[in-house]
Amino acid sequence: MRVSNIVDTFSEIFGSLSRNKLRSLATGFAVACGLFLLIILQGTSNGIIHTFEQASEGFAFDAIHVFPGLTSIPYNGIQDGRRIKLDDSDSEVTLRNFPNELSAAIAQISHTANSASVGKNYLNTVSLQGAEPATQEMEAIQLLEGRFINKIDLAEQRKVIVISDKNRDDLFKHGERAINKQVRIDGIGFTVIGIYKDDGMMSSNDFYAPFTTLQTIYGKGYEIDQLLMKAKNLDTEEKNEAFEEAFRKVMASKHDFDPEDRSALWIWNSASDNADMTKAENILHTAFWILGLLTLLSGVVGVSNIMLISVKERTHEFGIRKAIGAKPIDIIGMVVLESIVITTIFGYIGMVLGVIFCEYMDAYYGSQTMDMGFFQSSVFVDPTVDISTCIQATFVMIIAGALAGFFPASKAARVKPIEALRG
Repeated sequence: MRVSNIVDTFSEIFGSLSRNKLRSLATGFAVACGLFLLIILQGTSNGIIHTFEQASEGFAFDAIHVFPGLTSIPYNGIQDGRRIKLDDSDSEVTLRNFPNELSAAIAQISHTANSASVGKNYLNTVSLQGAEPATQEMEAIQLLEGRFINKIDLAEQRKVIVISDKNRDDLFKHGERAINKQVRIDGIGFTVIGIYKDDGMMSSNDFYAPFTTLQTIYGKGYEIDQLLMKAKNLDTEEKNEAFEEAFRKVMASKHDFDPEDRSALWIWNSASDNADMTKAENILHTAFWILGLLTLLSGVVGVSNIMLISVKERTHEFGIRKAIGAKPIDIIGMVVLESIVITTIFGYIGMVLGVIFCEYMDAYYGSQTMDMGFFQSSVFVDPTVDISTCIQATFVMIIAGALAGFFPASKAARVKPIEALRG
């Protein structure tokens, strides 16, 4: 009997919907559009965020680079314009003063060579970087073949290098193995021990050699070109600013310059950049959610208005139902159930169309790239939405549709039969 009642109820609901096709389609259109746009906005948000994440895969977001500069403020009787000289003892001093903020600090030197050649193949102007074993992790270098610089290379001052796969292809014949082969750099032979992945950035032209080897061959002495540090616990902008201020004071005391002189040292703090990017991603994601919810709300308002019109049109019908014994809860339940049926069917349609459109964006735009000159980046990476988000949004719309039908129905159910029949 109960199954029969349920079948009769749904038959009556679908009969009512079919008799008022325009009204039903208008209600369903508002629901479908709300969910469709919400999913599209979420997919767009994810696509933008994933693009940023993919473009930053080759970056080490816990690295801090420090370069020497020129003083701009006179200090202790010394005129401005003096060049600051960092030395290889600065790494030890830095680690000793900041054990809670840094996990590593290494000295870096570089040398610009005129050419690198293998037989008749050559490259003009290559950058040799003096590296230590920790450089690989700190610079996020992805090895494809071979190995990176190790402690034995440093101790024995070996003439070995690690090159990018792009430079390997330029210097060696197609398919030729480069590992253990010689590359002559300004006439000096270096043995290739590793190949790293070209990320499309300018640093892909760097040749990594042992720090001590460059220090000896090119007479660098104790002076270094930069100090490279690996940050830890610097996860907010405030912590990074406090660290940079304290670091400048330590270096100012050691190298005799004003701590307020920002020109004396140039600091590139990618840890701070990472904190800013994470904050920007959260703001972007929140903004798209707010826009999506507002779109969903507009759909709910549309459903509410149409249900209000529907209830007013059926006032006479409700009066007859109450006159022959229908209870107010029966009328409310019928209207609410009708609203739930509409939002469920059209909400599912909107959800499916939104997912299909996101997949279309992924298929069409996901494979496209932008050439930024010194690197390439994808236009749109995986602009899709989790199925849980789709289900949650549909569920919210169904609840909102039920409420949209409940309030006008409860008002109609309180009208006396005689007044309803007269209306």
